[in-house]
Amino acid sequence: MSKKNQPPWTPSPEHAALLPEISGCDFNGWGETEARRPRQIFWLRKPGNHPFARLLDAVKQRFTQVQAYNDVYAKADRGPHKLPDPAPERRGASADSWTAQVKDFVLDRPGARPAGYPGAGSEAELVGIAAIRPEWVYEGFESTLPNLVIVGNAMDHARLSRVPSSAEDPEGQLEVCDQYNRGARVVNWLAHWIRGQGYQAVPHAGPWVGSLNLLPAAIACGFGELGKHGSLINREFGSSFRLAAVETDLPLLPDAPDAFGADDFCAGCQVCANECPPDAISREKRLVRGTVKWAVDFDRCIPYFNETYGCGICIAVCPWSTPGRAPKLAQRFSRRAAERDATRSEVAA
Repeated sequence: MSKKNQPPWTPSPEHAALLPEISGCDFNGWGETEARRPRQIFWLRKPGNHPFARLLDAVKQRFTQVQAYNDVYAKADRGPHKLPDPAPERRGASADSWTAQVKDFVLDRPGARPAGYPGAGSEAELVGIAAIRPEWVYEGFESTLPNLVIVGNAMDHARLSRVPSSAEDPEGQLEVCDQYNRGARVVNWLAHWIRGQGYQAVPHAGPWVGSLNLLPAAIACGFGELGKHGSLINREFGSSFRLAAVETDLPLLPDAPDAFGADDFCAGCQVCANECPPDAISREKRLVRGTVKWAVDFDRCIPYFNETYGCGICIAVCPWSTPGRAPKLAQRFSRRAAERDATRSEVAA
């Protein structure tokens, strides 16, 4: 129940009729004890005979009927429209050197980009490297490239906080759109540059789902921890950022995960769950494809997501997303975790 003591929001009969007989939670693997690869379920460009095709088509149609949302993707600068073939000869450098060059490029550090590559508006706030794992690849796809460069683009919290959006006040969701576009510019130009060095590079940018689940990759490369709301929590930006990535065979060094107590915080926090109108956020962890983790009820979330052009309430209200608060929370909960581990070590000794 909401803290406002109101019953959960429910979809209209017309929208409920778009949902297939199969539950989205079942489709996502809730309750499954065996690990398996995830399935694409939302933001497919061409849903075809996907079980949720009618819902997906309705969501896209509703979204594009608002001129502001249609324009933000149709007219936005998302980087080069066509990537060149990899250069015939590969430039030689160590994995350590390539890693530094890639991170400098993504963050647009001084002197990192050759002439001709855009600067302002094509940089990210976060960058990390991960070795691609098979369990991140959606069913029906294969990955032959070994490495993934993940980028994170921070959102303007004041603008994001105007969610839920409407056709009359689209600003909250437009901030999400703008950061997806900025992420696309970063990874498209990065892929362009990597190919110029003679290596393969495939960009992945939202909102459309690609062949890879970027969220676990972002956890693996040190972007943060999974929050109760199903999104990442970063020690600097909280949950207020969007992901994009480049899949590549450029030799790179992977980063380490970063745990700082966000999971412990979420166990005791109910803010996002209380503020979720359709009551879609689980207050306890769920078994999903062999892993116990925080999970969001797709069948409850998506109808409201469609109604409000993308929602985003849970990210906006997350205590970690308040500007300036995440570093303080990370410091506090990291210290608590260290003290707890020290106590356990003493007891075990």
